[in-house]
Amino acid sequence: MTFDIDMIRKVYNRYPERVAAAREAVGKPLTLAEKILYTHLWEGNATEAFGRGASYVDFAPDRVAMQDATAQMALLQFMQAGKSKVAVPSTAHADHLIQARIGADKDLQDGINKNNEVFNFLSSVCNKYGIGFWKPGAGIIHQVVLENYAFPGGMMIGTDSHTVNAGGLGMVAIGVGGADAVDVMAGMAWELKFPKLIGVKLTGRLNGWTSAKDVILKVAGILTVKGGTGAIVEYFGEGAESLSATGKGTICNMGAEIGATTSTFGYDDSMRRYLAATGRQDVVDAADAVAEHLTGDAEVYANPEQYFDQVIEINLDELTPHLNGPFTPDLATPVAEMKEKAAANDWPTDIEWALIGSCTNSSYEDLTRAASIVADAVEKGIAPKAILGINPGSEQVRYTAERDGLMDTFNKLEGTRIFTNACGPCIGQWAREGAEKQEKNSIVHSFNRNFAKRADGNPNTHAFVTSPEMVAAIAISGKLDFNPITDTLINTNGEEVKLAEPTGHELPSAGFAVEDNGYQAPAADGSGINVAVAPDSQRLQLLAPFAPWDG
Repeated sequence: MTFDIDMIRKVYNRYPERVAAAREAVGKPLTLAEKILYTHLWEGNATEAFGRGASYVDFAPDRVAMQDATAQMALLQFMQAGKSKVAVPSTAHADHLIQARIGADKDLQDGINKNNEVFNFLSSVCNKYGIGFWKPGAGIIHQVVLENYAFPGGMMIGTDSHTVNAGGLGMVAIGVGGADAVDVMAGMAWELKFPKLIGVKLTGRLNGWTSAKDVILKVAGILTVKGGTGAIVEYFGEGAESLSATGKGTICNMGAEIGATTSTFGYDDSMRRYLAATGRQDVVDAADAVAEHLTGDAEVYANPEQYFDQVIEINLDELTPHLNGPFTPDLATPVAEMKEKAAANDWPTDIEWALIGSCTNSSYEDLTRAASIVADAVEKGIAPKAILGINPGSEQVRYTAERDGLMDTFNKLEGTRIFTNACGPCIGQWAREGAEKQEKNSIVHSFNRNFAKRADGNPNTHAFVTSPEMVAAIAISGKLDFNPITDTLINTNGEEVKLAEPTGHELPSAGFAVEDNGYQAPAADGSGINVAVAPDSQRLQLLAPFAPWDG
């Protein structure tokens, strides 16, 4: 089932006229980012060109997404708007309030018990006002959005900085505050300073141990944590087209870590495949009818320096695996240089925990590539030296991965912990044993941020960001400076062995499957539904409206 297909078709129906108006107003070929921005003007067709980094412009986003921590105040405020239903398709996702401690089932139930009044409030307020609600355990907001709601050429806002993940399906998706979400849900315009444009040309093709994660780790090293501020990053070129849709999502996701307004890719075959695999062939059909408008103009990509404010070129053939950190996601180190750099900086090289998950890297493809490393290690008799922890991105991903044997593979590695389909350690929702001792140590993870104390509360934990396959390799070796391209390991028979290169599947060959995806559809008529907030609640309070004002 495709959510909101009528809205999507309406967006596409207006594309030709609005792109034509934008091209006339701007007076030159358009980037994809410009096409999406100009087709979503609050006033309709463009009549003037806006100044990049200067003009404040009113937009009309197609949809809104909220996570359970930020949705609470946003929805309490929305209740004061006097509306019976949200003006645009909106969803709330329960993913931030579940702590990783023991394992998926126990942690999920503990999270529900601890946060039940919040979840009941969100369930009831969503039911009343026409908002889709994804229950605890359904998955991480941005993975669920990619699987169900993102569409090429659309614009969305979300009350979470990593809303930008939806750029992997060709959206302009922007993280905002709750007040902005309230405005859009109430039917008002959304204001944004017209972004500058950064173009990233990708040539070649990923190979061996290199992944889509390494693209953004490389970009972060180039632009730093503030280099993308006030700009949309647009990826293009043959290398971009060779990436999977979830790989594109990974790259766009960490655009937040370079300060970018958002990041995006043009519509291509990988997006078609992903949309079809997630039950949205009707979106493919609608997008194909306007495909020429869902990517930048050919002239732009032929001469990018004339159309972007900054251009970066990366050859994927030459890109190597990276580890970024510690304490900042823009300190980029090629894996081959980690031995020297770790020694020079006195970074702890023994690894106790290696974590896969987060909205950045928890797709089916991510799990298959990591599982291939684990399977190879088990077959070669290599015992893991660190604990591998995994948060699947959604119940659909988890269920499909379990059906296809990936979870069995991970569990063959001694000590592996499968956590809930939720944010978990990435946002500090991790009860790591011993963290209170504040000992100096290192961890590796496939998340997006690695600032001090973020994952486990320990200011002395050195966290390094890398790809899921590198996380798996380091979990097996137990060493931060392990280079799987050149280094060998000793197996249980005392033999020197080498890990094989990762392999994976862009999409499940037998299709995605799920028994209960955790979605609660809102009531058709919510007028008789009461919002659940206990009078003696210590966490929630209904707001009283301001007194009328005559101006």
